[in-house]
Amino acid sequence: MSGKTLTRADLADAVVRQVGLPRNESQALVELVLKEISSCLAGGEPVKLSSFGSFGIRKKGERIGRNPKTGEEVPITPRSVLVFRPSNIMKERINTGLLKRKSS
Repeated sequence: MSGKTLTRADLADAVVRQVGLPRNESQALVELVLKEISSCLAGGEPVKLSSFGSFGIRKKGERIGRNPKTGEEVPITPRSVLVFRPSNIMKERINTGLLKRKSS
């Protein structure tokens, strides 16, 4: 594994290479897609990307947590969290990729 993190710029570069759009249009396209995903999630709508996975929002209720240093009980406020469920195709790609790298 290379340890490199995929960035927005990397995605835009991939669009330049694969689609042939100019760099500024590729960056705008990536931003538009990410903004649309974010807006849907912020509005409570799930996002499903075929062969990739699903994003959704899960509501977590209030609960009592514990400070690990002091052991003191602390209330944890209710909140929404982002969840991602990879598709079976994505799981297979990841596991196949891991097997190929280990055998190399």
